[in-house]
Amino acid sequence: MTTGSTRLSKPARREQLLDTALAIVRAHGTEGLTLLTLAEAAGVSRPIVYDHFGTRPGLLIALYRRLEQRHRAASEEALRDAPPAPREIARVLSAAYFACATDMPEWTAISAALKGNQEMEAIEHELLDGYTDLMATALRPYSRLTRQALRLRCVGALGAAEAIAAELNRGRTTVAEAVEALTDFTAGSIDART
Repeated sequence: MTTGSTRLSKPARREQLLDTALAIVRAHGTEGLTLLTLAEAAGVSRPIVYDHFGTRPGLLIALYRRLEQRHRAASEEALRDAPPAPREIARVLSAAYFACATDMPEWTAISAALKGNQEMEAIEHELLDGYTDLMATALRPYSRLTRQALRLRCVGALGAAEAIAAELNRGRTTVAEAVEALTDFTAGSIDART
């Protein structure tokens, strides 16, 4: 997968390195991704990779953030096109969540590789808070709950989503069943206005 070390701007080089790193994780898992293997696969010197990421956890965190940005953008796009009804908003959010779980399996592997890393734990909390807020904002017009109560219900729905995703990843359910279950859970918990 050598792409050569053509002169790229720093942002373009970072994107190229992240693309290459993601391909390595897809092919060999997170165990196959080191700064050295990334440099070799990207056809660049080690100092270039170190300059962009510093450490292997820094690289994994950058990959995790990139996948999260893609997931959030897809969720926001889906919400823009969603019919204005609480169950439909819940369905769109559920479908976006499981699309991420199935389309980006590297996300779970990267998260697992960073377990115990304090910076990663802080980032996961930050991203969870951001996605909870996205969810609560989308559902707010359809709920009679206070903002705090709705936010807590969204936290619960995301916990349920994680548990359902584990079942999906173990082959115990289908994407359609997972979406339906999370839609029911979310819509049923927000005290919807009719």
